[in-house]
Amino acid sequence: MRAKPVAAQVSPSNSSTFHQELVEQFLRPEAYPERPTSVSVLQTHVSSLFFAGDYVYKVKRPVNYGFLDYSTLARRKRFCGLEVTLNRRMAPDVYLGVVEIRRAEGKLFVAEGDAKDGEVVDYAVKMRRLPADRSLGALLKAGRVTPDDARHIGRLIATFHAKARRSAAIARQGSVGAVRRTLLENFRQTRKYVDAVVSRDLYDDVVAYSLAFLETRSDVLTRRGQEGRVVEGHGDLKASDIYIIDGQVKILDCIEFNRRFRCVDAASDIAFLAMDLEFHGHRDLSQAFINAYVETSGDREAAELLPFFKCYRAYVRAKVNSFRLGDAHLAAQERETALDTAQAYYHLAHSYTQVFPHPSAVLVCGLMGTGKTTIAAELARHWEGVHISSDVTRKALAGLAPTEHRYGAYEEGLYAPDMTRRTYDAMLKEAKEALRQGRLVVLDATYRAAEERRQAARAAEEWGVPLWVVECIAPEGVVRRRVLQRTATGDSASDARWELYPRQKAEWEPVWEAAAGRHVALDTRGALDKTMGRLLRELFTRAIGEQGGEEAS
Repeated sequence: MRAKPVAAQVSPSNSSTFHQELVEQFLRPEAYPERPTSVSVLQTHVSSLFFAGDYVYKVKRPVNYGFLDYSTLARRKRFCGLEVTLNRRMAPDVYLGVVEIRRAEGKLFVAEGDAKDGEVVDYAVKMRRLPADRSLGALLKAGRVTPDDARHIGRLIATFHAKARRSAAIARQGSVGAVRRTLLENFRQTRKYVDAVVSRDLYDDVVAYSLAFLETRSDVLTRRGQEGRVVEGHGDLKASDIYIIDGQVKILDCIEFNRRFRCVDAASDIAFLAMDLEFHGHRDLSQAFINAYVETSGDREAAELLPFFKCYRAYVRAKVNSFRLGDAHLAAQERETALDTAQAYYHLAHSYTQVFPHPSAVLVCGLMGTGKTTIAAELARHWEGVHISSDVTRKALAGLAPTEHRYGAYEEGLYAPDMTRRTYDAMLKEAKEALRQGRLVVLDATYRAAEERRQAARAAEEWGVPLWVVECIAPEGVVRRRVLQRTATGDSASDARWELYPRQKAEWEPVWEAAAGRHVALDTRGALDKTMGRLLRELFTRAIGEQGGEEAS
C-alpha cells in the first residue's frame, strides 16, 4: 500500500503577515535576553536581520521561490541549523547557534537557556555582530582594500576549497546537466522582467552566450568534476559578507538553502567574488584575487571558465534584486535602489558575453525570399552594427530610391553581371570604412557564386578582421509565399520575383569556401525571435570555440 504524503505544516507563523508582525515586535529591545539599548533591522527578500547590541539575529522569511523554500516552520528550523554548521567552516566564532522564537501573552521574544514560556513560533540564527565598517564592501567604498588583501582572500579560499568535501554526489550537483538546469531556471524566472527591467537584446545575448559556452566547454566541465574540482563550497562569495578584522578574514552567509548552489565547480565559487569586485569598480583587485587563488590552488584552468561563471553570478545578483521589486512592503527609495542595482548587474552580466570580436564582418547570403535582409537588419540592430544591403547599394549606384523598382529579365539591366560586381565592390568599400571605425559590419546580398564570397573573405583577411558566413535557407513553399507577398506590397528594396527563383536556385553554388567553423546554415522559417535566438547561439558557439582554440595553443 502506498504511503500517504506528509502534509505541509500550516500555521500562522507560515505567512508573510506573521513575519511582518515579528519584524515590528523584534524592534523592541525587551524581545532579546541581552536587553540591548536599541535594535535595527535589515530586510532582504529571504530574511530579516535584527541588529541588537553585540549580536545579530537572522530570521528566515516564510517564502518559497522554488529554488528556496522556507515556507514551513520545520524547514526554517532545519535550515537555521544547517546555516550554522556550514558557516562555522569559515567563521566559527561568529555563528553562535540556533535560538527559539516564542510567543507568550501576545509578545514575541528570543528564548534562550531555561526560558520556556509560551509557544515556539519560529527560529533564528544567532551571530556575533561584526563592525559594519570592516566588511569588504565598506572597505572597498572607503578605498581601504589593497592588492595584498585581495591576494590574502584568494589564498584563504583556495585553502578552503582544498579541504572542502568532495564526493560523487557533490560532483553530480556541479555537472553540466545541473549547471544547465540552473541557467534555464534563472532565465525562466527573469523572463517576466524583460522590457521592464532588462532589455530583450541583453536578455537574448546572455541566454545565447551561456548556453553556447556550456555546450562548447561541456567536456572541460565534465572532466573537472571527475578530477575533484567540484566541491561543497560557499556558493555566495560577495563582498558584503566578507570581513577583514585585525588582519583576520571572516567569510559569512554560505548558501544553506539549496545544495545545488553551493556544490559547484571551484571556478564558479571564486567567480562570484571576482565579479563582485568588478561590480564595485575594482578589476585590479579582482585580478589579484584570481591570480593568488590560481597560484595557491594550482587550478590554472579555472581562469578559462571565469567569464562564463562571472556572467552567471552577475545574472543571479540581477535576478535577486529583480525579485525585491515584487515586495509590497518595499519603500519607494528602496525599490528605486533595487531597480538600479538589478539593471547594473544585468549590464555587468552582459559585459562578460563580449566574445564576438569587434570589428568583424558577417556575410548574410541566400536565395531570394530566404529572409536574409530581415536577418541581416536584425543582427546589425541587435549588435549595433552597420547593415550594408546590396538592394539599397545597387539602387543608389543607379540613382534610384530604395523602393523604386526596375523589374527586368534575369541578369539584365540593374542585375547584369557588371552591375552586380560594381554593387559588391561598393559594399566592400563601405564595409572597410565601418570596420576601420571598429564597427561590426553585416553584408546582405545573395552572394550566389563562391567567387563573390571569396572576394569578401579576401577583403576581410586584408583588413585583419574575421568573416562569418550566415547562409539563410527556407522551404520552397515559404520562399514562394514571401516573394509573392513582397512583390504585391512593393515596399521592399528588393526586385526579386517568383518566376526568377528557379534560375537563381539552379545557379546557386554551395558554401564550402568559408573558414572552418565560420559557416552557419540558418533555417529562417518560423518566428523571427526564435530564429535570431538560434543564430546568436550559433555565432557565440563559433566565437567561443575559436577563443578556446587560441587558449589551448
